Amino acid sequence: MKLNDHMELKEHWGEQDFLRDLTSIVHSTVQLYDRDLRAFVSWAISQNIPSPAQVSRLTLRSYIAHLMQQNYARATISRKVSVLRRYFSWAAKQGLCRTDPAIALAVPSIPQHLPKVIPNAELSRLLAGDRAVLQQENEHRRRRDTAIVELLYGSGLRASEVCGLTLDSLQLEAGTVWVVGKGSKERVVPLSVPCVEKLKDYLSKSRSEFTQNGDTQSGDAGENLFFNLAGKPLTPRDLRRIVGRRAQTHPHALRHTFATHLLDGGADLRSVQELLGHSNLATTQVYTHVSRERLRKVLEATHPRA
Repeated sequence: MKLNDHMELKEHWGEQDFLRDLTSIVHSTVQLYDRDLRAFVSWAISQNIPSPAQVSRLTLRSYIAHLMQQNYARATISRKVSVLRRYFSWAAKQGLCRTDPAIALAVPSIPQHLPKVIPNAELSRLLAGDRAVLQQENEHRRRRDTAIVELLYGSGLRASEVCGLTLDSLQLEAGTVWVVGKGSKERVVPLSVPCVEKLKDYLSKSRSEFTQNGDTQSGDAGENLFFNLAGKPLTPRDLRRIVGRRAQTHPHALRHTFATHLLDGGADLRSVQELLGHSNLATTQVYTHVSRERLRKVLEATHPRA
């Protein structure tokens, strides 16, 4: 098939119209929908399926089998299926297909993995940033990174939430931060005392050093709280590198650790749900299993009757 023919066939699927109608989700999620849908459309066209009208439930099952053969993680397959469900529901309403082939489409079962909690010794090293590789680090970069890891652990923020913070997000005297989470849901989260101290240190001594490195005057970029070394607003990828330099872990592990330590300390589940910004309590409940497992290990290691 020629490239022009391939592009013409893709227009039959109404991808751009579908994406424009996704008004209730954040831009980063729209990008995921775009990528997942384009992957499916390209696969369908390669199978001589030129439009959504020719897609059946058997077609979708074949696509799932294809993804499994490509060794995609089950969680990734589940996300891709969710995208197809939403797309075909939209396509049926738009008259692009007579019926919705994704109704009741089975998703491969996903084994539940308990979140990994960072051991206390490793957590202390991560917060202190005392790895040998960091000793020659620029002082401004060190202040920025220390403030970031204190936010991740002290307030349990998502990586995307940290990257989206602006100067107006902070209420340092009140010890709180205003966060825009998934689905543009807003919440106010307390800041730990060490985090407030590190943020003040970063703001007074180092933030201006990052804004001088790039064009932060266009639009509202200059209002961002954190920037990368090029002077551009920090991205989740930048954040993963920052945490990875300090420990062999990832930003979300600090969020897991935050939630687990709260429950270990006696916090009630509803409060933890609110702090994490979970819309569903069941999402938060996984941390109760982590906490029980930790307590069981402590009991076995320390109690003479265990």
